[in-house]
Amino acid sequence: MMLYLVNYGQSRCKWVANELLMMLRTERKQSREVSLYDPIGTDKEGNEISLLDIIESSEMDIVDKVELNNNVKKLYECVNQVLTPREKEIINMRYGLYNGRAITQREIAGQLDISRSYVSRIEKKALEKLKECF
Repeated sequence: MMLYLVNYGQSRCKWVANELLMMLRTERKQSREVSLYDPIGTDKEGNEISLLDIIESSEMDIVDKVELNNNVKKLYECVNQVLTPREKEIINMRYGLYNGRAITQREIAGQLDISRSYVSRIEKKALEKLKECF
């Protein structure tokens, strides 16, 4: 970068040039700073993901683990108590219950030879029943 300043003394020119160089260095340093809250991408559903989301600790304390285990037991009880066999089958497939693999509504529709919208309606009705039971 070459600076030409007219009608200024030599010391004034050096001072201005130094100020500009310091400003450029400062901007360069600041552009490399990263905030934990800055978005770094998106997930499968289009939600922004920040660095904090990735490095945040996922360790659960013992109280949370016990509560989660109790909720899982309650969920399985509700699945067996309130759902019809068809609803239970779709919920099991959709969410991978009983150590299964979660699959999409479209995959379920193909396996059961029904429409995806019908799978969606059954799933929605089953989730409402589970919510009431829970």
